[in-house]
Amino acid sequence: MFSQCHILSHSQIPNTTLSTNFRLRAMAPHATPLELNRFAEVGNKVADAAGEVIRKYFRKNFDILQKHDLSPVTIADQSAEEAMVSIILDNFPSHAIFGEENGWRCKEKSADYVWVLDPIDGTKSFITGKPLFGTLISLLQNGTPILGIIDQPVLRERWIGITGKRTTLNGQEVSTRTCADLSQAYLYTTSPHLFSGDAEEAFIRVRNKVKIPLYGCDCYAYALLSSGFVDLVIESGLKPYDFLALIPVIEGAGGVITDWKGHQLHWEASPLSIATSFNVAAAGDKQIHQQALDSLQWK
Repeated sequence: MFSQCHILSHSQIPNTTLSTNFRLRAMAPHATPLELNRFAEVGNKVADAAGEVIRKYFRKNFDILQKHDLSPVTIADQSAEEAMVSIILDNFPSHAIFGEENGWRCKEKSADYVWVLDPIDGTKSFITGKPLFGTLISLLQNGTPILGIIDQPVLRERWIGITGKRTTLNGQEVSTRTCADLSQAYLYTTSPHLFSGDAEEAFIRVRNKVKIPLYGCDCYAYALLSSGFVDLVIESGLKPYDFLALIPVIEGAGGVITDWKGHQLHWEASPLSIATSFNVAAAGDKQIHQQALDSLQWK
């Protein structure tokens, strides 16, 4: 039964229900509305370019290579990232780019604007024919995510989060849902096998308290959360290109996303930046988020 967890219409959501992080980011000095619209327009073109490449290879035969960390990579990942980079540089030659496949690209050593790209978040899903992977696109201004896109090119679903605005799915505003208690929550994580040591024990503490634990959606789980179908996502070991795009999307839908200590997620991109790992907790409801943090007991 879903009686304890339900979606509010946007007319029912006062500004006070937006996460603290969302309000703080919205009030910070950012690009003008016209600039944000321009960034979103180009972001859509970037997602379109990646989608064209990805659909061409989806459920087709291709070589699967192995990166230094033993994770898989395909020609679709590599070609999609190059298509994305081309669109960005054509429109914003002074912007920097940090991509999962090829790292930092910029004419200068630093830039106010940095695009962080993951052409296929969920490569294992992609190579096994499961359409629950996604393309992640984020734009940072001085380290703060001001634009986030989660694109599912096979299902043709696109969530867009822009700082100070409501998140949309294919142009329609979406909202997270309220949930009375952790015991009523639907929890997603990509795989329980991705946790180890203390992180595994922390995850189990949360998993044992929720109504239903679910697995296997990569970034798509966060998209479902922003649309009010899921209450909680808990993951460990995410890289910056795995989560930066999620922040504007989730916060713009009324949700909360932090690390396991409740701290704001932040990563500075530069030529010397290392894509370090983060533990991420996202919830549609602030109360459920706090209950999850209390259960994680992460020190």
